[in-house]
Parts: sequence; structure tokens; C-alpha cells
Amino acid sequence: MRPRSDRVPVTNAAKATTLWGVVSVLCVVLVAMGAFGIAFGAVNIDLGTVADVIWNRLLGGSQHIGGVNDQIVWNLRTPRVLLAAAVGAGLALVGTVLQATVRNPLADPYVLGVSAGAGLMASITITYGAAALAGLPTSTTAFAGALMATVAVLWLGQRGGRYSPTRLVLAGVTLSYLFTGLTSFVIFRSADPDKTRSVMFWLLGSLGQAKWSNIAIPTTVVVVGCGYLLLQTRALNAMVLGDEAALSLGFPVHRLRWKFLISTSLMTGVLVALVGGIGFVGLVIPHLVRIIVGPDHRRVLPIAVLVGAIYLIAVDLLCRIVISPEELPIGIVTSVLGAPLFLWLLRRKGAER
Repeated sequence: MRPRSDRVPVTNAAKATTLWGVVSVLCVVLVAMGAFGIAFGAVNIDLGTVADVIWNRLLGGSQHIGGVNDQIVWNLRTPRVLLAAAVGAGLALVGTVLQATVRNPLADPYVLGVSAGAGLMASITITYGAAALAGLPTSTTAFAGALMATVAVLWLGQRGGRYSPTRLVLAGVTLSYLFTGLTSFVIFRSADPDKTRSVMFWLLGSLGQAKWSNIAIPTTVVVVGCGYLLLQTRALNAMVLGDEAALSLGFPVHRLRWKFLISTSLMTGVLVALVGGIGFVGLVIPHLVRIIVGPDHRRVLPIAVLVGAIYLIAVDLLCRIVISPEELPIGIVTSVLGAPLFLWLLRRKGAER
């Protein structure tokens, strides 16, 4: 006689319902956090005025347009909040995909040296001008640096045609130190103090450059990248099991790995070129999401995107109000918050073993 079980089996329909419920709640939280990010700062504006300004701007009304509140809400804070959401979502997505692609929970654009490579090339462009790199704009050179770092990490991280997660991370950390040292040399040799300050503040990360004219490209890149990678969740689930398992399931592992790494390099390069170095988002957010919803990337990816967007809007708001009217570089705050959280995650995982 079969033993009776009191557990109710969870169907795919129930899982889908739960996923959509979590996504719906996070969307509401994202909108609310965006409203707070627009309303509060060096000058606080009540939420009703924020809603009126945005409503009139979107519908072409004349009320509140042209005043001080209109300038603050529409021209300064709204593009900044949108950029924070795009960057947070993009970094969380990139970190999740990289951790699955290289099968290492420590992987993210900063640990693997991708951001450092992008930062080196962008620093050269800022310091010496676009003419120093064949007239290419900062976003293009940053992407080239990210791709260069990715190729170098892949080459150093393989042996006999096989990728070792440990070797990939060690190669990434080593290259990150190398690129960071070269970036410091570029800054040291700079003869223009203004450019040096710009590079230093940029390396620490800032959303202060956000405006309507420069958020279209990063937002488009993140949206397209999210759309593509959200369609690859089955492949990511297979790659976590290892190359042999993924190949046996019919997935072209090597081709997919290159596609994922190039797409994440593109996203990282574009984001780093505009906002600078913002660490720990792509490292910590995926781990937190997996604790909540499990390892299935069909759930992890969309939730990580939303949590990353919410998190960076909140951090940017904190940067603007802690020492108001001055502003903290956002990379400082993400590191101060992210490092202890990641250490807690390491201890938690160690206790579970």
C-alpha cells in the first residue's frame, strides 16, 4: 500500500499564477519607488504635483508646464529615474545570465573584468578625446573594451577546449586588476584636472548625466537584451547543468555561450559608458532572487530585472538625500550595501552545506 502524502502537487499553472502574482506586485512597487525617486531630493515635491506634471506632459496640457516644479520633475528627475531603472534591470539581468553561462555564482560584469575593460577604454576616450581611438564615441569604445575583456577571459579560462568556472573567475579578477591599473595610469598621466575629476567621478558611478537626449540608447539596449534573454531561459537552465548535459538536451552550448557573452558585453559596455562603475548589483540581486523563487531561470530572470530596477532607483534616491544638496557617487553606496549582503549570502550558503 502506497504511503499517503499530505502534500499538494504544484502544477505548472499554479507556478505560472504565482510568478505573475509576484511580477504584478513588483511592478506596483517599481512604479511607487519611481514616484518617490521623482518626488524627493534636494528639493521635495509632493506626489500630487509630480502626478500633475507628468500627466500634463504626457497629454500635452498646459498646467504646471514651464515652472520650477515642471523643470525638476520632467527634465531632471524623470529621466534620471528611468535611467536608474534601466541600469538596475540591465545589470541584474547581465549578472544572472553570466552566472548561468560560466556556471559560477561569483560571476558578474565586475568580477569577470568586463566592466574594468569597458572602463579603461571609456577613460581613454574621456581623457584624450575621441580622436585617440579613431574618432569613436565613448559608448562604442566602452563596448569594445567590454568585448575585449570577455574574449580574454574566455581564452584564459579554458583548457583543452573546456571551460573551468574557477579559472574563468580567476582570469576575470586578474584582468580586472590589470585594467584598473591601466586606468589609473591614464588618470595619472592626464594633464587636465577637469577631465581627471570627470573620470574619477565617472568611475565611481553616477546617474547625474541622465537627460532625455541620452537615455534612449541604454534603455533600448536593455529592453532588447531583456527580450532576447528572456526567450533563452530553457537554454540557461540547461547550461547550469554543465556542457555535456546541455549538449545531450540538444542545445548548441558553445554558440549559445558566445551569444550570451556578446549580448551581456554589449549591455555592460553601453551602461558603463553612461553611468560608470556600479558594482554588486549583478552579483547580489540574482542570489537574492534565487532564494525567493528558486533556481529556474523562467522565474529568476523576469523577477531579477524588476528587483534590480527597484533597487537602483532606491539607491540613487539615497545618494541624493544623504548629504543633500550634494550627491554621493552611486557606486560607493552599492558597494557599502552590497558587500555585507554578499558576505551574508556566502555564510548562508556555507551553513546550508
